[in-house]
Amino acid sequence: MADAADVSILAYMTDWCPDCRDAHDVLRRSGLSFQMVNVETAPNAERDMIQLAEGIRKVPTILIEAGPHRKVLVEPGVEDLRAALREAKLAATQQSDRRK
Repeated sequence: MADAADVSILAYMTDWCPDCRDAHDVLRRSGLSFQMVNVETAPNAERDMIQLAEGIRKVPTILIEAGPHRKVLVEPGVEDLRAALREAKLAATQQSDRRK
């Protein structure tokens, strides 16, 4: 099983965005730890988000990393986010198995 520490999640969001609230709920229920950054209050967060999303200025923007697996989701739907989290957990499990 994947160690939750093997998956890194960085989520750029706002407080008012319905899609951000949905994404936050999915992330919270995933059992994985994640860092949420409010692009309206954190210094340089909007700039960093736009750079990560290759020029796109939409929230939520979520970076998921697990070993060599790296995925950036821009304004994902709930099912797309769930699928990306499953992929990350699988990648983390495979990476963990290789280390044994």
